[in-house]
Amino acid sequence: MSWCFNGEIHHFKLFYDGRYYVKDKRYETMHELIADGLVTRYIQSHAAHITELMHEKAAYQESPYVTLNRRKLRALSNKNKTMNASIEDLTNKNLTFVESCDFPQNTNARPPTMSTSDSVINNDTISNILIGKYTKEHSFKVHTFKGLNWCEFCANFLWGFTAQGMKCEDCGFIAHTKCSKLVPSHCMPDLKKLRGVFGIDLTTLLNAHSSTLPFVVKKCVKEIEARGMEQEGIYRISGFADEIEALKMALDRDGEAANLSEYSNINVIAGCLKLYLRLLPIPLLTDQLHQKLIDASYLKTLSDQISSFREILTDLPPAHYNTLQYMIQHLHRVSLQAHVNKMNAHNLCTVFVPTLMAIPPQSTDLTQEIHVLEIFVTNSAKIFGTS
Repeated sequence: MSWCFNGEIHHFKLFYDGRYYVKDKRYETMHELIADGLVTRYIQSHAAHITELMHEKAAYQESPYVTLNRRKLRALSNKNKTMNASIEDLTNKNLTFVESCDFPQNTNARPPTMSTSDSVINNDTISNILIGKYTKEHSFKVHTFKGLNWCEFCANFLWGFTAQGMKCEDCGFIAHTKCSKLVPSHCMPDLKKLRGVFGIDLTTLLNAHSSTLPFVVKKCVKEIEARGMEQEGIYRISGFADEIEALKMALDRDGEAANLSEYSNINVIAGCLKLYLRLLPIPLLTDQLHQKLIDASYLKTLSDQISSFREILTDLPPAHYNTLQYMIQHLHRVSLQAHVNKMNAHNLCTVFVPTLMAIPPQSTDLTQEIHVLEIFVTNSAKIFGTS
C-alpha cells in the first residue's frame, strides 16, 4: 500500500489473514486501516512533542485511576494499618510477620515468617492477621475501545479507530501502550471479571477476595482435617470423577457458600483440592525455583539443606508462600496419622509433587523432587519457622 501524506509518499507492506493487519493492529476493511493510519500519522507529525510529555510528566499518584479510586485505596490503606497493629500485638507473643503492602509504593514483600516459639496460633487467626493486598502486575492486552476513552495514567485521550491502547484483563485499567509500561504493579482485580476460582492466577484471586489464602484450600483442608485424617489412603485414593467435577462447579458458582458436608466421600474433597492446585496457571513452587531447590537438596547436611530452602523460598510471591506454608503444615499433620491412614510423608509427597511443583516437561524421574518435598513436610517447623 502507498499513500501521500504532507507531500511525502510512504510505502507499506500489509499482511492479510482474513483481516488486514499491521503489527498489533488488525482491521476489517482497508478503509478502517487508512483512516486509523492517517489519524496516527497526523498525531505523530503534529503532536509528537506533546505525546512524549504525556508519558514523561504523568504521575501515578495524580492519575485519574488513583483519583477516582481514592476512597477505595484509602480504605485499603486503613485496613493495612489495622493489620499492622495486630501484627505488632502478635510480635509480643514471639510471633513475627513481615509484610509490605502500603500504597502507593511498589515493593516486593518478603514472605511472612514466624519465630519459633511454644505459642500456638490457629490457622484462622493467621489468615485474619495476614489480610492485605499482594503486589500484582497488570495483565495488559491490546484493546479496541468504543467511543471516547482516556488513559487512566496520563489523563489524555486514546486516539485511533482500533487498538487504541491497552486494557488490564483483571482490573480494567486503561492506558496508552507507552503508559502501560509505567504503571506500578498495583493491580486490584475486579471479582466481576473473574469466572470462578479454578484456573485463576493465585495472586489475582487473593487480591480480588482481599484474602491471603484461597478459600478452596481452606475449606477443603478444614473438611479433611475434621473427618478424613484417619481415612486410609487419603489423597492417594481418588474420588469419583463426576462428584469431583460437581464440587468444582459448586465452588466456582457458590464460592465460600458451597457446602462441602454434602459430599460424604472425603476422597472427593481431597481430589478437588488436588485439582484446584493442579489447575493453577503458576504452581505454588514456581518454575524459577525448581533447579535451585534440586541443587539445595544435594547439600551434605540436613541443616544446610533447610537453611538453603528457607532462603530460596523468599523468592516466592507472597500469595504462593502463604498457601504453600498452609499446605505443607497440613500435610505434616496428615503424616502424623500415618499409622492409621497409611500416608507417611514420602507417600504424600509422591502424590503431591506433580501438583505443588513446576516439573520440567522432559522429567520422568521425580525422585529428587519427592525428596525435596519430603524434607519440607518432615521439617515444616524449621523451614517455615512455625511450631
